[in-house]
Amino acid sequence: METRVAPAITVAAWPGCPSRLLGDRPGASPENYATYLEHGGYRPLATPEALLAAVERSGLRGRGGAAFPLAIKVRAVRDNGRAAGGAIIVANGEEGEPASIKDRWLLRQRPHLVLDGLRLAALMVAADHAYVYVSDPASAQSIAAALAERQPQTLEDVPVELWRVDPGYIAGEETAATRAINGGPVKPMDKPPRPFEAGVGGKPTLVSNVETLANLPFLQHHGFAAFRSLGTALSPGTVLVTVTGAGRPPGLYEVPHGLPVTELLALHGVSTDEVQGALLGGYFAGLLNRTVLDAAVDHESLRDLGSGLGCGAIAVITDDCPVAVAASVLAYFDRENAGQCGSCFNGTAAMAAVAGALRDGVASTEDLYRLQRWSVSLRGRGACATLDAATNVAASLLEKFPGDVERHLADGCRTCSGGPFRVDRPYEVEAVTPR
Repeated sequence: METRVAPAITVAAWPGCPSRLLGDRPGASPENYATYLEHGGYRPLATPEALLAAVERSGLRGRGGAAFPLAIKVRAVRDNGRAAGGAIIVANGEEGEPASIKDRWLLRQRPHLVLDGLRLAALMVAADHAYVYVSDPASAQSIAAALAERQPQTLEDVPVELWRVDPGYIAGEETAATRAINGGPVKPMDKPPRPFEAGVGGKPTLVSNVETLANLPFLQHHGFAAFRSLGTALSPGTVLVTVTGAGRPPGLYEVPHGLPVTELLALHGVSTDEVQGALLGGYFAGLLNRTVLDAAVDHESLRDLGSGLGCGAIAVITDDCPVAVAASVLAYFDRENAGQCGSCFNGTAAMAAVAGALRDGVASTEDLYRLQRWSVSLRGRGACATLDAATNVAASLLEKFPGDVERHLADGCRTCSGGPFRVDRPYEVEAVTPR
């Protein structure tokens, strides 16, 4: 099953893998209310507790990057909400990773699947208000249209509000989302409290990625055993993966967790002989060398290699120089940090400066020593994960590509001699809603 979302983006499910998220016709016109109802959407929920038990037994983990078990967050918000007199839920569609397209695709193409998942989560936590939090104009337009055409009873009378913000790498961080909805700046806050303790309006708030929520209708219809029939024991179910790089148009694929990376690359039309490595989890998890070819698309396999799946974005490095790629990503983090934590504001700038000097052949061994030290000492010191992401990129460059680093230190990189890779948003996916 394969189609095109605009001329440049391939959307497909893994052959032989029944699609749970992309639907029967990925990339066709957006699914409307009548079509979604016809295919079993917005089914009445017998008991929220039974669904929560199914979510717990399914092992569904968040698809926003942290992979935290959804059932634990739901129980915490539900229990805290009972004590606080109410709870809030936020469908987080602010896809900050430039190399990812999955959330925008779901919001644009299957808005009712997202709203149905939001409804089910709202019932599980007994929410009295729900938000869909986005920056992408086309996603906002799609959700607004879906909200206008659905019947009130299909959302169990939970008020749903569309909340628009300006895009940014940190805009999707959960405390930035609750802070924005509360009328503040779109910037992360110190923790605690976390949103599950006190979020929107001071109430316990479940902030959940839209792909995570989009799995709930399948669980309601088919149960936890069917959900676990694909994937691995610790990473069950299917996952949406955005593949970029390798000189090819981007692709969005729904694949079972545990699929070998080599098979995913074959689906995308990339020869393993070309692969130097990959940028994992969007930008967050850093770089892997050719050991990525030994990995599978699941959290445990990539963690064992010192990396991570994150939001499911994989940028394949073939002809680009890993040093130049890392320099561009660190420069991006320098520009995108919230500017409110000195360790992040100064740390990302310092690491970006060294990486840029290394790319341009003007770094010293002392510079590399400082970069290595910062990649360790700065970890965990920011209010959000931006500084951690930057340290991941710096540390993984030094560890996984020592030969490339040494060549740059000696000013001998043939790839960069013809003009280094310099991109403001490396491997960005530009999504266009199909006509």
